[in-house]
Amino acid sequence: MAGAAEDYSEYLGAKTARIASAEQVENYTVYVIEVTAGTNTWTVRHRYSEFSELHEKLLSEKKVDKNALPPKKLLGNMSKSFVEKRQKELEAYLQMLLEKHQDCIPKVLERFLDFHLYEIFGVTHALAEELFTKGDMILSAGEVFHMTPMQLHAISTRLQMPISPCHSEDARSDLSHVLDFVYKLKYLQVTGAEGNLGSSNISVSSLSFDMAMFKCLQQVQITQCNAKLVTGLDSLKKTLATLGVHQSTSAIKDVLIPAASSISQWKTEEETQDYLLSTVVPVWGVITTADFSHNQIQHIDESLKLIPKVEFLSLSHNAISTLDHLQHLSCLTHLDLSHNNLTTVDALHTKIGNVKTLNLAGNKLETLEGLSKLYSLVTLDVGHNTIYQVSDMKHIGTLPCIESVLLNGNPVTMVTDYRTKVLATFYDRSKEVCLDGVTTSQKEQDTVAVLQAIQKAKLAKER
Repeated sequence: MAGAAEDYSEYLGAKTARIASAEQVENYTVYVIEVTAGTNTWTVRHRYSEFSELHEKLLSEKKVDKNALPPKKLLGNMSKSFVEKRQKELEAYLQMLLEKHQDCIPKVLERFLDFHLYEIFGVTHALAEELFTKGDMILSAGEVFHMTPMQLHAISTRLQMPISPCHSEDARSDLSHVLDFVYKLKYLQVTGAEGNLGSSNISVSSLSFDMAMFKCLQQVQITQCNAKLVTGLDSLKKTLATLGVHQSTSAIKDVLIPAASSISQWKTEEETQDYLLSTVVPVWGVITTADFSHNQIQHIDESLKLIPKVEFLSLSHNAISTLDHLQHLSCLTHLDLSHNNLTTVDALHTKIGNVKTLNLAGNKLETLEGLSKLYSLVTLDVGHNTIYQVSDMKHIGTLPCIESVLLNGNPVTMVTDYRTKVLATFYDRSKEVCLDGVTTSQKEQDTVAVLQAIQKAKLAKER
């Protein structure tokens, strides 16, 4: 095999195993092994019986000498002196195996030392094996495939090395299985984590990876990664229809323009030639759904103009206080701005005039002024704001398409006869409006009719 004939030590990094300590668990001893591969370190725990199982598997593959493992001892195997002696012997055994197979570690040893979780080649070997078995089934079923930042980082790193894809004695571990799979994959979810990966010193948020290996992705969701370390995402502009990025960025442009930090001025292909000194950035011509919820975004930047066909946009659970650049999204019909820091929404029709569903829940709004000309609006959620006055409903009461309004969690809901007073502001359409998820009852309709009659009489008298 390729790995057995060539010297790849320059790219693999030194691999060592040191037994740092031994722990007594009930009636047996667990050895705590500290493994190092290049700059990565991690720990694994094994008892002697597991070392013995490893040795038998290596013997069956003729990878080790029969007498290399220290023999089992039935009596006195819990004494301190014996455990210390056994600890040194097992460490020497592991180090001998790693030195002997430095360029191409047997699969059973990779698994024993958790190389499949923390080391570049071990990670890609394990993934290749998985995809060799069920890759075609996943693709044919159209399932969302889940990957970790470590897996993508490992593949990206492997692709930069002048090493044969089949760096293993097992053809099932060939990197080509992975590359063939990701080339055809349509639905991907990448999920990271806070802090370090497992028992290792690998910071998940510091792992970079290149998405250019994917050629057919239509949907991708990235969670708990560092968007600034994700490259190649823009190579998917011709195929990607749904993009979700969560807990990964503080700026939309870091996602939509991966090279934003190196571009001082830019324009889209459709913009005028007034920007002759600007870099032309192609638009994402297929994206219709963009979800940037649960990030640390404070400002909506002009990179939104790069997703002109987006119909659904979520910016919920961020720290946005002003609404900028939304006017570039002429196709937008569903907008979620819930759980931000909005205090006002002035003249919103000049920015999102075609929106049908608008979620502004969990902000700091005191008035609905600014919503009065959203003539396409069907569903509005302004729950859990600070709206006090029933009279504030006049800003939405004449909207011709409104069908559902959520006001729960606002001080106005504490007003006596709150429901009927609010419903009355919708005039002849009051019976068609669902308030706080509850349809208007006949009794409420009758009360609303009385309130409206009183109001008309009052107006007539004033004239």
